[in-house]
Amino acid sequence: MLAVFFSILLNISVLRCGVMTRWPFLLLMLIGLWSPLEAAHTQPMDDSHTTTEQSCSFGMAKGEASQSCHVPFPTGCLVADIPEIDKPWTTVSKGGKTFCRFDDNATDWKTKITGSCGRCKSDHCSAQFMVRFDCSQQSH
Repeated sequence: MLAVFFSILLNISVLRCGVMTRWPFLLLMLIGLWSPLEAAHTQPMDDSHTTTEQSCSFGMAKGEASQSCHVPFPTGCLVADIPEIDKPWTTVSKGGKTFCRFDDNATDWKTKITGSCGRCKSDHCSAQFMVRFDCSQQSH
């Protein structure tokens, strides 16, 4: 970001076909350095919690029937919700032609989390199920 700022300053002085005097240059540098600091300072602080991520994954060959895995539950942690939304903070990544999701029947989000995929319809398939946990209630 600072490189862009200095590049703009250089272009301004080149386009004007002259050299900036010392004071305007110093003033622009001060503004350029102060702006990112002010922006960082004004960002609201949220009530961040200590979180950790756990995952499970597997691979499948073409034609292989459905497969599943269990995401480990860290001791003393709860499944974190996506900020501003009342849904579990999760990610499902897959490769190949298969359908993957968290298994509603085998997941209660309090003690067990299971990810599953349907039949693999390409040469290879893979899946990873990630869950973010809020561990702020853990005693240290």
